[in-house]
Amino acid sequence: MTSHPPSSILNPRRILVRGTNWLGDAVMTTPALRRLREKFPAAHIALLTPDKLRDLWTHHPAINEVISFAPDQNVISVGWRLRAGKFDLALMLPNSPRAAIESWFAGIPHRIGYARPWRNWFLTQTIAPRAGAVKMHKRSVSEIRQLVAADVSRRVTSDGRVLTNAATSAHQMHEYLHLAAALGASPEPLSPQLMVTPDEIEAAKKKFGLGEIRRPIFGLNPGAEYGPAKRWPLEKFISAAREVQNRTPCTWLAFGGKADVGLAHRIESAIPSPPSAVFNLAGKTSLRELMALLKICRLLLTNDSGPMHVAAALGAPVVVPFGSTSPELTGPGLPGEARHRLLRSDAPCAPCFLRECPIDFRCLNGISVESVVEAVLEVA
Repeated sequence: MTSHPPSSILNPRRILVRGTNWLGDAVMTTPALRRLREKFPAAHIALLTPDKLRDLWTHHPAINEVISFAPDQNVISVGWRLRAGKFDLALMLPNSPRAAIESWFAGIPHRIGYARPWRNWFLTQTIAPRAGAVKMHKRSVSEIRQLVAADVSRRVTSDGRVLTNAATSAHQMHEYLHLAAALGASPEPLSPQLMVTPDEIEAAKKKFGLGEIRRPIFGLNPGAEYGPAKRWPLEKFISAAREVQNRTPCTWLAFGGKADVGLAHRIESAIPSPPSAVFNLAGKTSLRELMALLKICRLLLTNDSGPMHVAAALGAPVVVPFGSTSPELTGPGLPGEARHRLLRSDAPCAPCFLRECPIDFRCLNGISVESVVEAVLEVA
């Protein structure tokens, strides 16, 4: 194992990048992919990704080829498929053993990724943890109760708002940039970037009957796959959406997956006027259609979620109540971007990084409807 790349891999012709498995994480890898393309402009760069994320990469300028795999495909079958690509080098963005084993089965001569137990043997170059990296520590119930009892307050404004991401090297995108830098790419951050075409936008607008809307279009995303500890209460979403519409007539597009259909229906029913005030799109859009429609939104009011990252990477400002997670580590866009509004309460136990709150959900209950409405109106 070496800490610096040998000269034989400084000019690879064919690079395989093993992508991450979750939507938000995938978006946060785009700065590293762009830096990799910048470093190797003539190389063929292929991205290995789960089927569910394949369409995210359509038209992306950093990628020449997308190779996807189904949930039931094991590491051996994926590895044997990759052999046909005759790759010189593989860069593993996830820290999982599977990512390293796939490239080993593929016979790729140079395999690079972060050093982790149970997979180092399958790598030819292991990368030490980045200076400045911050590990997400899941708090125990006892730790949460101790923090609450001590009433340790967070340094936020009086109404619990964090107006922008603090410029920090802790953000997750730096983990991926650090890996690209091991190959000589620049480690300097870039804004996450995704691509949709005008034709895709027009097709999505036509399919969902949005072509004749003349009011500003705002997006609403009340779900979050990680768990309820990341979801601002639905009643607050509804109250905020109604108040925003009272003050700035708009059309809301309610997004979400199949699990969010009920949430979106409740939002649609709670905002009955004027006509076309809410379009319930939960469970109805493909990933490309979701991207096209997020692109036309003037802003997105959302939980910390995959669509939050997608919207920011497409240029839409986002307004986000943060609960169990940290905007400094996984906030949208480039850390420090002033166009986003990230809100959190002064709950001393947040971020806990838990899926479900073991006490009283104070981190998100402490974010008021009024503060969210004001944040939406600021960026509208």
